[in-house]
Amino acid sequence: MNNTPSALKNTDHLPKISWAKGSYLHDVDGKQYIDGSGGPAVYCIGHSNTEVNDAIKAQLDRIAHGYRYNFTSDALEELSDIIRTRCGGTLNHMVYVTGGSEAVESCLKLALQYHAARGEMSRRKFIARERSWHGNTLGALSVSGFLERKAAFVGSLLDVIRLSPTNDYRPIAGSTAETVGEVSAKELEDAILEAGAENIAAFIFEPVVGAAGGCVPAPAGYAKRVREICDRYGVLMISDEVMCGAGRTGTWRTLEKDGVEPDIMSIAKGLAAGYLPLGAAIYSDKVSAAFNHIPQTGHTFTGHTTCCAAGVAVQKIVTREKLVERVAANEQKLKSMLADAFHGVEAIGDIRGRGYFIAAELVANRQTKAPFPAELKLALNIRQQALENGLICYPVGGNVDGVNGDIVILAPPYNASDAELAEIVDKTAKSVKQVLARFNLG
Repeated sequence: MNNTPSALKNTDHLPKISWAKGSYLHDVDGKQYIDGSGGPAVYCIGHSNTEVNDAIKAQLDRIAHGYRYNFTSDALEELSDIIRTRCGGTLNHMVYVTGGSEAVESCLKLALQYHAARGEMSRRKFIARERSWHGNTLGALSVSGFLERKAAFVGSLLDVIRLSPTNDYRPIAGSTAETVGEVSAKELEDAILEAGAENIAAFIFEPVVGAAGGCVPAPAGYAKRVREICDRYGVLMISDEVMCGAGRTGTWRTLEKDGVEPDIMSIAKGLAAGYLPLGAAIYSDKVSAAFNHIPQTGHTFTGHTTCCAAGVAVQKIVTREKLVERVAANEQKLKSMLADAFHGVEAIGDIRGRGYFIAAELVANRQTKAPFPAELKLALNIRQQALENGLICYPVGGNVDGVNGDIVILAPPYNASDAELAEIVDKTAKSVKQVLARFNLG
């Protein structure tokens, strides 16, 4: 078996992008790539959409950015109305930022301000799960459970209470695939009681875990039990939907499918679809009622006018073309296409996810679910092989224990054609099979 670093080719050399249209990108050498993962699950309506570009240009011709704390704007107000409508319920308030990490950071700060405004200054601690990813700012890193991305910053991060990952393919000790949701919820309640409810500000989790776990949906009933537990102990519930939200999983709010509304929610990637940097921390009427002032979590570019205009244009397209509904309707078809393409490949242990947020997990043994050793760097090899095959996908390592484990995430544009979906699946399977054959893994 060849497990030497030489098996990983050309990972330090990236192609130079030239132009893109729809689901396809082209580098300066003329090579074409189909975007099977929307980059990092961002480009949800494809590239170079004329309607969005025109909206951005029109806004720039009027004013690029009216500072949020001096002015409101048509773009900001229209986007806020769109988000309120898509969220439904009581999630009527938002702080705009320029990306997912800032959105999560703002969610954490909103939670702290909520308790401070209520005179509960003891509620300073956060609870989060292992095998989660919440972002690159220090606060977002603190609540993340992604060892590789945190290692350099240990010692400067917040002290966060950690829970086990919640994954019905890899149920935690004392649970089965059928009971993992309840057992995991009980672990949250036990952690609150052990630390003292009066000390806990919020529990943050991804309803469908992204890069750190590989499109792992919340088990049936889990989110409702979490909601009940948080309410019982006065703990805020933060739903991190930066990667899985804004329609990616077949509902605009991911937790909508679970029948739950969080107190605070982060969104970003699909909100403006990568046309300009945009994210938001969205919070409920209950949280807003505690403030008698503007939340202390804004930035210079909060509510950036042109970024909001891009978000409005993207969301109008998503609504008009019923793209979230398309994603929901095609979920089972996409999973079936992957299952067919990987038929007979023993190294594929699980195909999972929601909507257009689907992952395949590679295992060395289907019965034991043992991962391949990290030194093989399978995820990186698959990423490189896929690029050579003209495919952009999103392989990640360490999904099992932070070190070992390999997954391949697909997150295609919501408006990808059936033929494009077929090409994405075919090239994904081809790339994985080629890497497995290179390592004599069958």
